[in-house]
This record gives sequence, structure tokens and C-alpha cells, in this order.
Amino acid sequence: MGLVQAVKGAVGGVLADQWKDFYTVPAGLPSTAALFAAVPRGTNAGRGSNTSGSSNIISNGSKIVVPEGYGLLLFQDGAITGFVAEPGGYEWRSDDLNSQSLFAGDGLVTPLIKQSWERFKFGGQPGGQQAAFFVSLKELPDNRFGTQSEIYWDDGFLATQVGAVTRGSYTLKIVDPILFVKNFVPASYLQPGQVFDFTDLDNAAASQLFNEVVGSLAPAFSLYTNDPGKGNRITKLQQDSLGFAQSLSAAVEQGYQWKSDRGLAIVKTAIVSIEYDANTRELLKTVQRADALSGARGNSNLQASVAQGIQSAGENGGAAGLVGVGMASGMFGAGNLQQPVAPAAPAAEDPVAKLKKAKEMLDLGLITQDDYDALKAKALGL
Repeated sequence: MGLVQAVKGAVGGVLADQWKDFYTVPAGLPSTAALFAAVPRGTNAGRGSNTSGSSNIISNGSKIVVPEGYGLLLFQDGAITGFVAEPGGYEWRSDDLNSQSLFAGDGLVTPLIKQSWERFKFGGQPGGQQAAFFVSLKELPDNRFGTQSEIYWDDGFLATQVGAVTRGSYTLKIVDPILFVKNFVPASYLQPGQVFDFTDLDNAAASQLFNEVVGSLAPAFSLYTNDPGKGNRITKLQQDSLGFAQSLSAAVEQGYQWKSDRGLAIVKTAIVSIEYDANTRELLKTVQRADALSGARGNSNLQASVAQGIQSAGENGGAAGLVGVGMASGMFGAGNLQQPVAPAAPAAEDPVAKLKKAKEMLDLGLITQDDYDALKAKALGL
């Protein structure tokens, strides 16, 4: 009786697997889904008949529709056998005995007998496994990162170590689907009904990526701010999503080989907030003050500051205020200030030269003897 039941089950499974299927993406997928199995639409509003086929067999002639932004990975007995990156409708064709279908012109009696015998040996189950998985080729959003305490890096522009607490998000892209599946996706997600989602808190593989991104933030900040070709400052991070994403992706690749080993890359970042530690905040204030006091604008600002200081010193009285203004001017490099210069005192005239000049004027008849005597008395202080 057991033999009869096994044969009966094998034949019934073969007949059910003869139907052509229509495979597409499952309904209700989150926008962050990265990898999931193609699902058959065996019934069409209750009018179809393919409801008993094996979940791991795809009949020849079945149609698989690949939507825009997705690739299709084909599996045979656990191994990747094909990949499609172009959207459109495709027809499944396989040399596997289990995929042969009378509806695809593969014959009737001989394939049925062979499949029944093979399944009889496996207790009524097909002796093979076939699957089709969709993999997202889009940017996958809402991958978040954040630090619970300060991270520190050496900043080339500030010429010292700076620290900050930051949080934000990044978009992720699968740049090599085959490498991604072979080297990173756990086997538990290569099953029908499973969805690999980078934002799933229960996805241990995704949690590992989060930890690696957090561990790469300090090197990424250092790469970004110390790039001599960009002259970047840390205050530009929130305005340059692509530039910092490149630095973060480079830091992740250097530390964890995302692209070369896993087929993953960070595309864009959005820093929601960055809070510097107390020492860095004070240093940034000093830099901002120095920026305001540089160039022509700085000269104008400093002249106004000095003028205000002189006015305050005059109101308070005493020379100490003026001395303080002078010291402040020297500290801030006020040597370039345009200040009025007092005219030099005329040098005292030589009395001998003066008498000589008066004698020449007397000889020429330009002055009288009395005029000469008066000039002589004045020159000699008589």
C-alpha cells in the first residue's frame, strides 16, 4: 500500500507541474527590499487551475516578467545559472527533466514516466530545485547610521583633533548581484516568501552593515576634511551629500571591502545632525572670528572695533584705556589700519646761516641797514 501511495503521489505531482506559470514580484513589498523570490500567479481571479504545482519547480514555457529597476537571478539545485538585468517578459527553458511540460511541447508519455520514476525515488518529491529571485538594482533608501558617543579624527584644516556625535542616512546600491548573493546573503533568505531588507532590524546581516558604517565614520570624516584637492571644512558636510558619500564609501571599502567582496556601494548620504564636542565648538568660533577679520572686510571691522574702543576709553577716562586699545590693535594685527599721521616738527634754523642770508640781502639792496640790524639781533637773541 505504501508503494501504491508513493507512486500515486509522484504521478499527481508530475501532472500538476505540467502547467505553465506566470511569475512576477510579490505584492506589498517595502521600498527597501533588496532580494526576494519570484512568485507564481497560479490563479487569475479564481479562474486558473495551477494550484498544486511544486514550489521548487518551474515548468518549461512559464513566463517571468522582470520590472524596471530589478534584475533576475536563476537557480538550479542551489547554484546560480543565469542573470537578467534588462526589464521585460522572459520564457523559462530548462533541460532538467522536472521542468519538462506537455504544454511546452516536451511530449506526453515518456516525460511523465521518467518524472514519475524520479519522484518515486525521492518519496514523491521532484529530485531537483529551481528558483527565480528578483534583486533590486535601484538605490535603496533609509539606511540609517548614528553614534552614541563622540568620534574623533585629525582634521587637516583645523590642524588638531576634533570630535562630534552625528546621525544620518545613506542610500545603498547592489552593484554586483551575483557577488552579493554568493558572498553575503544568508541561505535562509534564499527561500520562497523571504525578503532580504537592509532596514529590517531582525536581519543580522543588515545589522552587521550598520556596525561597519558606524566604524567607518571617523576615517570618512578624516578623508573628507583632509582632501588637499577640495579644501573641505567639516562645516560643509551637511551640504555635500555626494562628496561625503564618496569618502564614506571609500572608508567602508578600505575597512570592510563592501564592493569587492559583497557587491555593495554607498551612493548618497544625508547628515541629519552633527554635534561637536565642547573643544571643537570653541575652536570653530575662533576660526569663524578669524574668517570675519580677514581681507578688506576684516580691515573695516577692525577699524570700527578700534574706534569703538577709543570712544569707550575716552568715556572711561585715563590713559590705561588707550594703552589697552593699543595692545588690542597689536594683537589683531592692526598695523594695516589707516590712521592719521601727525606732521613732523620743523627743524630749528641755523643762526649763522640766517645772518649770512640777511647780509646777502643787504648787499643786494633788498633790505636796509636797520632791517639787517633787527634780523641780527633776533637771530642772536639780543
